[in-house]
Amino acid sequence: MAKDNRKKVRKVLIITLILNIVVLILKVVVGIMTGSLSLQADALHSVTDSANNVLGLVTNQLSSPIPDRDHPYGHHKFEAIGALGIAAFLGIACFEIFTSALNRIIFGGDPVNISGSELWILIIVLGINIFVAFYERRVGEKIGSNILIADATHTMSDVWITISVLFGLIGVWKSEAWNLTWLQSLDYLLAFPVGILVIKSAWAVLKSNLPWLVDQMAIAPELIHQIVMEVPGVINCHNIASRGLLGRQIFIEMHLIVDSENIKTAHDITEKIEIKLEEKFAPVRIIIHVEPFEYQSSQISYE
Repeated sequence: MAKDNRKKVRKVLIITLILNIVVLILKVVVGIMTGSLSLQADALHSVTDSANNVLGLVTNQLSSPIPDRDHPYGHHKFEAIGALGIAAFLGIACFEIFTSALNRIIFGGDPVNISGSELWILIIVLGINIFVAFYERRVGEKIGSNILIADATHTMSDVWITISVLFGLIGVWKSEAWNLTWLQSLDYLLAFPVGILVIKSAWAVLKSNLPWLVDQMAIAPELIHQIVMEVPGVINCHNIASRGLLGRQIFIEMHLIVDSENIKTAHDITEKIEIKLEEKFAPVRIIIHVEPFEYQSSQISYE
């Protein structure tokens, strides 16, 4: 049976939402004061961090692993949908970053004016982002929450963006003192590698959640067949299917032929199979269809 970790997930999301709002406010204030385009784009990306937390809280409330009448297989996919929503937000942030940088290159803009104290504020912002990313990932991996891991991936992309923006603004800050006016362009040129990092993060989130939503095979049928055939009394196991995510929730179905026509004996054999599969792939729900003794099939899985 899957564990309901929604309270733990909700607690983490609320904490990170508060921290992300603090980060957003600081970036917006410094971005407006300095006129930094890259920092304003970074602040836009931070808007998606807060939106992701809100989205995560909503989907977390809906993603109970406990089955009910309307959702006999549980509600896990609500959380996966939330993770895909984060990927969509990442794509929007990436588009905004590229658009802002191109506009600055084509149309130009006012020079950026930044001071050392404003750079220190950005260093504090960077520290908050790093804490949020590692905190969410650590808890997410511990309790097996896709939404926390996906959000941590998103926040980590924000860390790299802030690092890039920080280095660019340091260059802008020193451009006049070093008599290197071209350093002013760092404010928008660094937006392109930052955008690539965002795209990479979005792809990682999509790759880890699509198999769950499209019911991709979770466990190789040959492996399940091998485990089942080791149980005494099993003659044949075929039409094996599995879906879900390992460590999260797995569903396994199979057809089985046993060396007995006695219902009680057949039931005992299927229970032994369920115990072995539970030990290997827990949490798992298993459906076994026992067929007549004389039936035979060489088809392990669906072709």
